[in-house]
Amino acid sequence: MPTALTRLVGVRHPVVQTGMGWVAGPRLVSAVAEAGALGILGSATMTPDELRSAVREVKARTRQPFGVNLRADAGDAAERADIIVDEGVRVASFALAPSCGLMARLKDAGVVVIPSVGARRHAEKVAAWGADAVVVQGAEGGGHTGDVATNVLLPQVVDAVDIPVVAAGGFRDGRGLVAALAYGAAGIAMGTRFLLTADSTVPAPVKAAYLGASVRDVTVTSKVDGLPHRMLRTPFVTELERSGAAAVLLRALRHAASFRRLSGLGWADLVRDGLALKHGKALGWAQVLLAANTPMLLKAAMVDGRTDVGVMAAGQVAGVIDDLPPVAALVERIMAQAQATLRGLPEPG
Repeated sequence: MPTALTRLVGVRHPVVQTGMGWVAGPRLVSAVAEAGALGILGSATMTPDELRSAVREVKARTRQPFGVNLRADAGDAAERADIIVDEGVRVASFALAPSCGLMARLKDAGVVVIPSVGARRHAEKVAAWGADAVVVQGAEGGGHTGDVATNVLLPQVVDAVDIPVVAAGGFRDGRGLVAALAYGAAGIAMGTRFLLTADSTVPAPVKAAYLGASVRDVTVTSKVDGLPHRMLRTPFVTELERSGAAAVLLRALRHAASFRRLSGLGWADLVRDGLALKHGKALGWAQVLLAANTPMLLKAAMVDGRTDVGVMAAGQVAGVIDDLPPVAALVERIMAQAQATLRGLPEPG
């Protein structure tokens, strides 16, 4: 099913696996690439050395194109971009808009630059800066999210820019792919659906928690880091929402210390990253620290399997997913269903 996306990045299917921290590692990304879709490494939870090692592991597992997701506001974003260029990675995706200079550095080296946005004006901005494509995530998507549904936001963006648009938020099957294409998108991006596969390294108890969740068990809270964040409701999330300022600050400091030891960052670096995540919002210092250390909250669940104290980012589709197929089988199923759906559409007129 060739589209502007498949032609741009060189994959067979217009399906993207998003760069989820602690989840989108070499095993999952290479499985997605081998299945003919675009896998993207989540580098925000890796050190630069770990990122280079992960890129080389993916290259050892597959010869197909793949990408790396970067945090545009990270202090070492330029160093990570250099790794992408040095290692010949095909795609750089961004959770936030990269600077013009960083985008130019990557594009001059032949890297395809695909930022993710949650508003039409942001899509227009990155398109004007030279982005090759854009991922637009509606409110249904997991992690940090907005409040406009995908089927409202997507056609706005498609009409506003002249670059390929990839739809994210609420997708899990071939019917969704066809719907996105009908709106004018060049493909779909999925996070939760790829997290819930046999090739995902997320611990079994965490996958079971996702599979056992209903649509109503997926909530949006700003109590984790001050920004709207879609996740599974867990005892930790409920406790955090009920906690007073002193308890939140104590928890933030504890997580900050843990992440500082793990990442090798200094306290000044952590505060800098936390301030960067504020994006002009009036967050308290506890939330600034939590913003800088959200990776530790995700790690507790996604790596350590602690569903009681961790954050489990989740799209609303978590409530309607009930199996853990291998990635290859999932992609094949999506494409077969998309083709069948297209064949079943009534003829025009």
